[in-house]
Formats: sequence, C-alpha cells, structure tokens
Amino acid sequence: MTPDHDRSPSTGGRTGLSDLLRGHRLAAGLTQAELATRAGVGVRTVRDLERGRSARPQRTTVDLLAGALGLTGTRRQAFLAAARPAPSAAPRPAARHLPLTGSGITGGGTPVALPQPVPLIGRDRDVVEVAALLAADHPVVSLVGLAGVGKTALALTVAYAVAADHPAGVAGVLVGEGSEATDVLAASVAVLGVNRLADLPGRLAGRPALLLVDAVERAPGPVAEALRTMVAAAPGLRVLVTGRRPVGLPGELVRPVAPLDVPPAGVLPADPAALARWPAAALFRARLAQVRREPPTPAELPALAALVRRLGGLPLAIELMAARGRILDVTELLDRYGDRVLDLATSGPAGWAPVDRATGTVTLREAVATSYHLLASADRAALRRLSAFCNRWSVELAEDLLADGGPRADAVPLLDRLLELGLLSVRGTGPFRFRLLDAVRDFAAEQAAAEGELARIRHRHALVVTGLVVRNAPDLLGVEHSAAVHLLDEATGDITVALTHAADDDPVTALRLAAALPWWWRLRGRDVSGRRWLRRLLDDPRTADADPVLRAWALIGSARLAAEHGAGAEEVPAARTALAAFREAGEVTGELWSRLVLGMLLPAAGAHDEAREQAEAVLELATRHGRVRETAFAQTCLTWHDVRVGDLAGARRRLATVDRLAAQSGEQRLRLLARANLAEVSRLEGRYADAVEQGRRVAAALTELGDPGRRRRVLGTVGLALAQAGRGDEALEVLAELRPAVPVPAQRRPSGAGHPDRAGVAAEPTRPEDAVCALIEGQLALHRGDRELAAEWFAAAAEAAAPGPHRRDVIEALVGLAASTADMTVLDRLDQARRANGISLLPREEDLLYALVAGRDLGTRRR
Repeated sequence: MTPDHDRSPSTGGRTGLSDLLRGHRLAAGLTQAELATRAGVGVRTVRDLERGRSARPQRTTVDLLAGALGLTGTRRQAFLAAARPAPSAAPRPAARHLPLTGSGITGGGTPVALPQPVPLIGRDRDVVEVAALLAADHPVVSLVGLAGVGKTALALTVAYAVAADHPAGVAGVLVGEGSEATDVLAASVAVLGVNRLADLPGRLAGRPALLLVDAVERAPGPVAEALRTMVAAAPGLRVLVTGRRPVGLPGELVRPVAPLDVPPAGVLPADPAALARWPAAALFRARLAQVRREPPTPAELPALAALVRRLGGLPLAIELMAARGRILDVTELLDRYGDRVLDLATSGPAGWAPVDRATGTVTLREAVATSYHLLASADRAALRRLSAFCNRWSVELAEDLLADGGPRADAVPLLDRLLELGLLSVRGTGPFRFRLLDAVRDFAAEQAAAEGELARIRHRHALVVTGLVVRNAPDLLGVEHSAAVHLLDEATGDITVALTHAADDDPVTALRLAAALPWWWRLRGRDVSGRRWLRRLLDDPRTADADPVLRAWALIGSARLAAEHGAGAEEVPAARTALAAFREAGEVTGELWSRLVLGMLLPAAGAHDEAREQAEAVLELATRHGRVRETAFAQTCLTWHDVRVGDLAGARRRLATVDRLAAQSGEQRLRLLARANLAEVSRLEGRYADAVEQGRRVAAALTELGDPGRRRRVLGTVGLALAQAGRGDEALEVLAELRPAVPVPAQRRPSGAGHPDRAGVAAEPTRPEDAVCALIEGQLALHRGDRELAAEWFAAAAEAAAPGPHRRDVIEALVGLAASTADMTVLDRLDQARRANGISLLPREEDLLYALVAGRDLGTRRR
C-alpha cells in the first residue's frame, strides 16, 4: 500500500517528510540500512529524517533518496516539496517511529489510492462470503492463513467490492515490524481522515467505514490494543484484518483462507477446459502464459494436474513454479521440483512472507516455519505426528494417531488451532475432510526427522491404518459394502504408505494389513499387485511365527486374487494349507472361505468333481451354522457346476434360492450378483431379450455399487446376447464401453474388426476378460455372413479365454470357430477342451455342431 498524500496528520494539509520517507521506504520493502546503501547516504541520516530530527536536509540528500526510492512525477515533486516546507507553516512536533503505510478510498466510495487488486482465480465464492460477513454485525473479520495463500489479494478485492456500502470511506494500513499500539492507532485514524481518535466519531457521523489492516502478525499485541480502542470509540467502523493468526478481539470472526481447489488424485484431464475447472490448475495456466507463448500440450496436462496437487493449491507456490516455465516444460517441472516444493523461492521483498535480509530471498520452507513456530510446543509435536497422513483423514483417525497407544483425547481444539493458522485444510462434508497442505506436511516431516521421531511416527501410522482396515474389511462382503469400499478408497494413499513402511520395519503388522485387503484389491482391479504383496510378506522369515490363522487368511487372500488373473492352479496347495489351519483352530468362517476359494481354484487344475464337493461341503457347513451369506455363495458356486453339465433349469432354481437368501439378509450386492448370473443363464438358454433386459438393470446398479470388474462381465453378457439376437448396432455400443481406451496397433488386430467394411478398427483382446469382446465381434461377423472374419475373432477369443477363470468362454469360442470354418480339426480341439474342463455342450450348441458335421458328410457323399 502506498502512502496517502491527501490524508495526513501534518498541519496545513501537507504530509511531513518523515511520514513520506517512511511510507515510501516501507512500500518499497526496504530497511533503513538498505535504503541508505542504495542512496549512498548514512543510515543515521535516514533514521534522523524519519524521526523528524532533521528539519531542513540538504537538497542533494533528498534527491538521492528520491532516486533510490524510484519516485517520479508528482510523487517526486511532493517528496521534494516536503523537504522545504513554507516559512509560514506551523512547526511540526517530532514524529514517533511509525513503520506503517496507509491509503484510502474517498468518502464517496470511489477508489483513490488503495492498490488495485489483482484478478483472482477461483475466489468468487470467498469474495461473496467475506463481503456478507462485513455486512453482518461483526466489528472485526480476520482472514487468516498460511503465507502465500492470498489473504491480502482477497482482502483488497473485497474492499473494492464493498466500497459503496461504506460511504464514510475505505482505507488500509500495512503493519510494519516493531509497531506499537500508538503507531497503529495514529496511522489508522490518519488514513480515515482525522488527526485524533476523538475526532473519528464526528468524521464518520454514524456512517459505515471500513479499515483494512494487513500483516497483523508483525505486531499482534499492539494491533489488538489499537483496534480494540478504535472499535469501542467508533461503533460504525468495520475492520478487515489479514494475518497468519487471529487478532484475539471480542466479537472477532475468524475466516480461514484455504488454498485453491486442485484436481483429485486419479483424475486424468482429457482436455485443457476440463482441467481449467480446477482453480489451482487455472491459476497455473494463467501464470504460465505470462512466461511462455505456447499453452500446455495435451501430453503436459497429467503433469500439470499432478504438479498443482503437489503444490497443495497454494497460490504463492503455484506462481513460483509457473515462473520456471520459461525454461522447463510442465513435465520437467514436476520431475525436477515435485519433491522439493519447500525449496521454491523468490527474490526481493514481499508483504506476505519472511525475507532473508542476507540473501533477499524467501522460500516456502521459511513461510511455513513462521506459522509453525506460532504453535505451542505440544501442538508442534502433534503436527509432526499428523504429517504421517498422506491424504484426507477423519477426527477419529487423528485421535488414534495422536494417542500413540494411550487414551484418546479430544483432537478438535488442536485442529481448530491448526485451521486458524492456515496449516490445515478442510474440504467436503464427509468424515475424511481434513488434510495438511503438502508444504506443511513436508515441513512437519522434516521436523520429525530432525527430532528423531520419524520411525516411531510411521510405526504408529501403520498401526492406526491397519486397525482402520481390519475393522472395516468384513463389511466389504456385507450390507455396508458401498460404505466400506468408499472408506478404503479414501484411505488409499495411507494404506499404501503404511504397507510399505511396515513391510520393512514391522512385517507382522504389514501382514495383518494385507490379509484384510484382498476383497478391496479385487474390486479395484489390483489383484496382481495385491497378490504380490501377500506372497512377499508370507515369504518373509520374520512372519513365519505369526498367528497361524493370520497366515491362513493371507494364503486365502493370495489364492483368491490369483483366480482373478488365471493363476489359480498355482495357489491350490496354499488354499489347502489354509483350510487345514482353520480346521485345526476351529475357525468356521475361515474354513467356509477356504472351501469356497478351493472351489474356484480346482477347476483350473482339472479337479471339477472335487470343486463341486467343496461347494457342497460349504453348503452343509453354512446351513448347519446358520450362515446365510456363505450359504448363498455356496449355491452360486453350485449354479456354475449345473451350467457346466448343461443343467440350466437346475442353475435357474439355485439362483432363485440365492436371490431369496440375499433378500432375507438384506445384502443388495449379493442379490445383484444372483441376478447377473441369471442374465447369463438366460443367454445360454437362448432367451436373449430377457438376458439384455436383466443385464442392463444389473449393470446400472453395479455402477452405483462400485464393482467395475463384475459390471464389465455383465456388460459382456448383454453384448453377447445382443450380438446373438442380431442387434448389431446395440452390440457395438456395448463393445465401445467394454474395450480398453488404448487401441492395439493395426497389425495385431483381426482385419475388419467391428465394422461390415472390415476397416480394421477394433482392439485385439490382450487380457482374459477381453475374450468376451472377441466373442461379441465373432457373433456379429457371423450374423453378417462374414465367416472368415468371424473365424479370426473366435480364434482370438479362444486364445484369450484359455488362461482365464471363465472356462465356458473357451468352449463357446471353439463352437463359434467350428461353425465359421467347418474345420473338423477344430472339433478335436473342442472335444479336448470340453473333457479337460468337464463341460457339457448345451442343446443349441449340439444342434449347431450336428448341422456342421451333417453338412460335411453330405458334401463328401456328393463329391
């Protein structure tokens, strides 16, 4: 804020040289010593001039000071004139040291001297909310937050926005280091147009006025004393304060200023417009445009999203990072500085951050440190512990972490203090809404390392996260499925970090954590990495003496995940070991799930009859113990044994039983799975319209439930039913949703895939679950009469399905291949696959193959 040349405590309507010199110096961000060095005069000369001890300085000295301050035009003329007051001017008493500058808006509400606010990005709601607070009956509104969050910019914008509502004037002062209460009071009443506090009520005449006080942390006590006096003397005065902590006045309303919203982790921006919806990204792009002509390329957008997330949405950090875009592209910025945001620095003085006078620079580390040291010792220790959390967390999790194994204490007062200082971010309305800014977390972790606390904090964090997962994992298979999945999704980053650290320092805790995660890993498509974690921990010699039941659950989890990616046969011995451990311990739940998992794995090893025996054993044991959920799962397993032997009517009856049991237990997910399986049975029966209708309803419900893997399989049922019914356009729409986003190179695709003109645009299946896509393509080609293309697709489907868990896909693909090629050798392959998997052909498949063989025999006789 620049000095106000129109409002002055000096007589005669002129501003004294001491006030002008001090105001211009502080506006330039210079100390007395720095100004003296720049002007080439003694520091004592500057000090005496500011204190009013030099009544008539030499003209050369004044010229040097004006040049060092960069004064030009009318500002320079006013400064020189103040050094030679008119002889008739009343003598001015010596002024006290006043490290403040002031400026104001005239009583009519027209902005005159306050600095023009910079255009704000993503702060529209903040401006409206702060303006509303000023309109309410709050004498003091404090904007608090971390250095660089944009408090002053927001305050200036609000001041201009509400100027018309304050006809007695809007003015501002910038607090300087070492200010006393009398200094603050004198500067404040001066910018409001009077020389004494006693004159202020008459000046305002009952009309509202607004005083903006910036950087109160430089002299919090004196500012509080001065504002308390002013508010009591002038009830119509409203004060808008900015600082790193509240002033502490009665009736003060504290409004934390949060960083800008950033794109959530996992969001991959498709285009610049989508990314610009997040204010932090929009600010980065705007500042980047100031240093380079070209906007970010599509290849840079993921790095841009990751970078602003890493910067925590802090405007200062974003602007400092964007300035480096003159040299580096966004990907290079992320690679070079993504792990060093605390070292971001700017040169030159600034009102928002502590400046290192020796180097003239300020770093984010110094900015965070200033707020950190405002905390009491116990609060600093708590902040160091909270730095272990990677993403958002709840009050309860914070209390668990801070308890450190002892009794839990109420963490709300602590979180409130952290929020007041801008060290804590609160977003959303769910329990997981608290988060430390990245820069704050990094700084606190550095402090924890310096205190020798880091290993202990990480160990406590792993225990807390493990407790959270173990408590909620059972709900992944229950009525609270959706809530449990969402909770673990929220804690993804912390789960990963806890698992990583515990695997090195406390592998038994890591094993407890990993053993509770398989169902969540499966739902999120992490079966390969999850299984790898479990095998690593089970093979660790330090877990060899762990609880046998714990190890058994880990073995079952690894086996269940292996079944998802076609490696089930490898885990049969592990599942048998787990079953023996559970039976020895009398753990009924473990025995039930061991047998269920064995029932999934054994078909891959060719043991179909034993697989059915395991499912029947589960049915008997679950029924005896009244386990409704496990009874339903056993009936589901037996359903597919009925399908395997061609008993579709029996399968339909079992699914009706599963639906009834699921309704009885209130488990919506289990009921949906039964109806998904019913859609597949309807398709196998040739009831394509029913399969499409049932499958679409289930797919929509699974979207809300959050089971993408199961939904993909149901969509495959819908797509196949549509293709077999000859509804090609609808089947292609399903294919577009099923297929991976990244296409396979053209030379690896069956030619003409997906289009009648054989343009070659579909992706070749590369994963077991993609076999269904090839089956759909094959059926579409067969319906168009393009047998050559159909044969390519059916062959690809058979190859993709071979290692997967859905063995009936292999049979269906080979039947289609035989029907497309009339190649009798395919029948031999089909017979081998059918015997190996214990699968009986369905009546419609037998009819198709009979027609094929009969036609071949008839053609032979004719020849």
